[in-house]
Amino acid sequence: MDPPTLPVSTFDVDVDLGFALFFFFLLCFFLLVAIVRCAQMVLDPYSAISVTTHQEEQTED
Repeated sequence: MDPPTLPVSTFDVDVDLGFALFFFFLLCFFLLVAIVRCAQMVLDPYSAISVTTHQEEQTED
């Protein structure tokens, strides 16, 4: 007699592929954020500069 066989799962998960896809999409997300940030700086470069760098520092005597 053959031993009873368990039903075979039709949903096999490849863990390595899952990690690779997760980090790939994470990398694409950061790339998209960097592209948007760079485009904002190109369109309006003076908004990225801190106002305190243009002011003279008060010296206490």
